[in-house]
Amino acid sequence: MPEPIPSITLPPPEDPQQEGVWLQTSLQQWLDQEFIPEAINQQIAQRASQIFVRQRMEGENDLGSLVIAIVTEMQSFNFRESFFSEFAIANAVSDLLLDSLGIDRCCGS
Repeated sequence: MPEPIPSITLPPPEDPQQEGVWLQTSLQQWLDQEFIPEAINQQIAQRASQIFVRQRMEGENDLGSLVIAIVTEMQSFNFRESFFSEFAIANAVSDLLLDSLGIDRCCGS
């Protein structure tokens, strides 16, 4: 029987607001590079960052739970002017966080 994938726990936040600024900047850069720079990308990055910061301030450190929170709360965001969806945003946030922690996200390792 295959082993379950272990959860990833982020270190407790030292400065959630600074984490939010980093995430917003990094996510907007990713969005702009993935397709084309669009004004809506700034709004998407800002909203995802707000969700992330609030979750971190409430004590959430589990990456999976943070991703679910972003998917859930971004469902109310109007993505009509964007190439992205709430799932793409949550996955991008997860990838950015894993990269920042030096965790290889390729091939399940």
